[in-house]
This record gives sequence, C-alpha cells and structure tokens, in this order.
Amino acid sequence: QVQFVESGGGLVQPGGSLRLSCAASGFYFSSMAMSWYRQAPGKERDLVAGISSGGGITKYADSVKGRFTISRDNAKNTVILQMNSLKPEDTAVYYCNADYPLSTPQFGRGTSPLGSWGQGTQVTVSS
Repeated sequence: QVQFVESGGGLVQPGGSLRLSCAASGFYFSSMAMSWYRQAPGKERDLVAGISSGGGITKYADSVKGRFTISRDNAKNTVILQMNSLKPEDTAVYYCNADYPLSTPQFGRGTSPLGSWGQGTQVTVSS
C-alpha cells in the first residue's frame, strides 16, 4: 500500500525556518521523482519543489527559489524540504508525493502517478 507521511510543520514567525520530512512506503522509492506541493485555503494544490529519482536534478516554484531546498535519502525512503526565510504567503498544508520525471510535461501538475496522497502537514507563518 502506497503511503506518504508528512511531518515537521508548525507555527513560525516571518523570517523563520522549518524542516519538513516525508516518509514514503509501498513503492520502489528510488525509481521515482518526488515532489512537495502545498495548498492554501481556497486555492488549488501547487508544486513547491521536485527532485529527480537519483537526487541530482531539482526544480522549484519561482516563489520559493533561493529560500527552500528539497533533498532525498533513498536509503531511508525520505524526502526533506528545508524552508528558510518564511513568509506569511507560505502558509499552507504541505504534501509530498511521487511525481513524473522532471523532464516530462506531466511533472508538477499534481496528478500523482501513484494515485494517493497523505494527510499533509500544516505550515503557518504568522507573527
């Protein structure tokens, strides 16, 4: 059974940092690109960052470039999102999922090739 368990969210002041972690299971993790998405209230789920299966290629939404870093550990089936210089507009529920290869048109569209999503982790940036 495919599972994604996100953790590490919380309440942080503007300018602060958080480190999100995602534990994945039920599929051949090291063969899949992985991504973080986020969904703010009343908005669609949008791509935040993606990483290739081997970890050598990354892509970021323009709004987080230079502030967020995605990484993965294929030995532990985990994906990390390090978030620095957080802004109130980063407030959202954050989800991880497997994704299509970063070079394909399907990448980053939020249609998971595995067809399931975790519960997400809430990030709130507020003073």
